[in-house]
Amino acid sequence: MAGNDLGSLLGGLLGGSGGQGGSAGGGAGGGAGAGNVLGALLGALMGGAGGSRAGGSNPLGGLMDMLTKSGLADQAQSWIGTGDNQSVSGAQIAEALPDEALQKAAAQAGVSPQEAADQIAQALPTAVDKLSPEGQLPTGSLEEIIRAQKF
Repeated sequence: MAGNDLGSLLGGLLGGSGGQGGSAGGGAGGGAGAGNVLGALLGALMGGAGGSRAGGSNPLGGLMDMLTKSGLADQAQSWIGTGDNQSVSGAQIAEALPDEALQKAAAQAGVSPQEAADQIAQALPTAVDKLSPEGQLPTGSLEEIIRAQKF
């Protein structure tokens, strides 16, 4: 489904510049594992688990809106901007996301909701940063945006 495709694309995006072939196995901490959880989350949001705001072909804007409304505006903006990326914790991510979306993403990735939140917290700043190289959230479908990246 869409979550698996997004997970593969995000895994390549997150792990593509870091190492030599370690991401293909999806080992602990690898780009592919985090990409799978993040892809599952974005797939859940596209499917409407996060409400109509996050739905549609590009849930990235809806996800950023959720984070902003949850008090993570400075962190989220730092990922889009051209400066250093501020970090977030798994607890902050778990609080910001709809429970249904996080649980669905965790189930798809085969991890606990807390582990999924931790992986999303680790992967999201890098993913958003790489998907917004011009300092703005891109438009278009999320799959098109990811495929347009050269990694």
